[in-house]
Amino acid sequence: MSEPVKVRSILIGALGGEGGGVLMDWIVSCARMNGLAVQATSVPGVAQRTGSTSYYIEMSDKPSDGPAPVFALIPMPGRVDFVAASELVEAARMMERGLISPQRTVLVTSTSRMYTTAEKMQMGDGRFDSSRVLAAGEELAKKFVTLDLDKIARETGTMVSATLFGALAGVGAFPWDRAACETAIGAGRAAAASRAGFNAAFEAAAAPNSGPDTAPAAKPGVVASAGEAGGFAALPAEGRSIAALGYARCADYQDAAYADLYARRALDLAAAAGDGSPETAHALAEAARRLALWMCYEDIARVAQLKTKPERFAKIRAEAEMSDDQILSITEYLKPGADEIAAILPKGLGAWFMRRVERKGAPGALGRGVHVATTSVHGWLTMRALAQFRRIRRASLRFADEQAAIENWLAAMKTALAGSPSFAAALAELPRLLKGYGETAQRGQRNYDAIFSSIVAPAVARGDFSGAASLRKAIAAALADPEHVALDAELSQAAE
Repeated sequence: MSEPVKVRSILIGALGGEGGGVLMDWIVSCARMNGLAVQATSVPGVAQRTGSTSYYIEMSDKPSDGPAPVFALIPMPGRVDFVAASELVEAARMMERGLISPQRTVLVTSTSRMYTTAEKMQMGDGRFDSSRVLAAGEELAKKFVTLDLDKIARETGTMVSATLFGALAGVGAFPWDRAACETAIGAGRAAAASRAGFNAAFEAAAAPNSGPDTAPAAKPGVVASAGEAGGFAALPAEGRSIAALGYARCADYQDAAYADLYARRALDLAAAAGDGSPETAHALAEAARRLALWMCYEDIARVAQLKTKPERFAKIRAEAEMSDDQILSITEYLKPGADEIAAILPKGLGAWFMRRVERKGAPGALGRGVHVATTSVHGWLTMRALAQFRRIRRASLRFADEQAAIENWLAAMKTALAGSPSFAAALAELPRLLKGYGETAQRGQRNYDAIFSSIVAPAVARGDFSGAASLRKAIAAALADPEHVALDAELSQAAE
């Protein structure tokens, strides 16, 4: 009687357009070259994040006698040997389906993210907590390997499918050698990039896994520049890298003097902090983050600056995988509103303009869609001209309004840090409501003002910071309901 055939199973979770089908073909080709029996099935999604895209492969040695092996068409929970995911939440999807076994499964995942529609639709930060996926992987998998496969793919000029292939080979998913994989990839210009990505991922996966990088890396020179502004040693460790990035952001947004202002404000918060508890450290780190984002609010000048950065055009060309002889054409769609025009005008002129709009309505040219081709000479010069309004930003109407609001928030933060780290941690998150432009910005400003005047200002005036829970609930309500109904109900309840 013949021995039972050992079947090796591999499951790949990917997104539409990432080359998962090509990866499956490579694996099948290698199996056949090595005389193995193999079967592959796939469930393709219709596009990125609108369908579950998975590829399932089973293979085994061909028996010398007896019937050929019978393979399954779909993976069975807890009975998959190797699982690879091109994106972190795809790995979570595999775990949620029960396909990962702590006795059997080697789980390989990229730490990169392609955010889901549900995440993007949130009014606040709707991103899924990556640390939860990482913790689950460590708990549920027999071996858990994490790599930034998307970064490796970009650095080598290939698709994530090639880096997934290398990562699987690196962890021993295949019963053949590395050379067979390179042979399956083939020859040619595109294949050369795929082989480079494969080899880079192979080496990274074969090395001892050090886990993903969770802390943002500061840009070269940022720490030194921040040090010239006084340094961020007074901030807790988790807030220093955030503050360094905030300093660099403010310098890029306006100038070095504006970045120095950010540094002084962040250090003033640190000086006002009371105890060195973890909650205080979290409040300071979050305040440093929100302060940088607030100080770099988006106006017409900022949008024009970002849209004409050389790095943006280079990134688009890289993402589109364009060759040097191909022409890139980008058309921006702008719809300036009266408030956005007034925001970049000098304070007195901007206030007059808004009064005129309130009396007579906005001029007919405003509110109409405008198409600007930033890859044309005329379009690029137009956007660069708008970007130059940053030179008079300090004299603008919105700058005055934003700085006054920031100072009020900072004063409240200093008082709260000394009196209640819990309230300060909640107050640090209040600027989350301020974002975007047009109606989105107006809704956020309305909610921010309502919460600040109803909860924050009275708490600071009384010196009573027992309402941290109410403040958090109000922020959550404002982020959950764009029509203000939930927030108004929450504020009414808090006032009782």
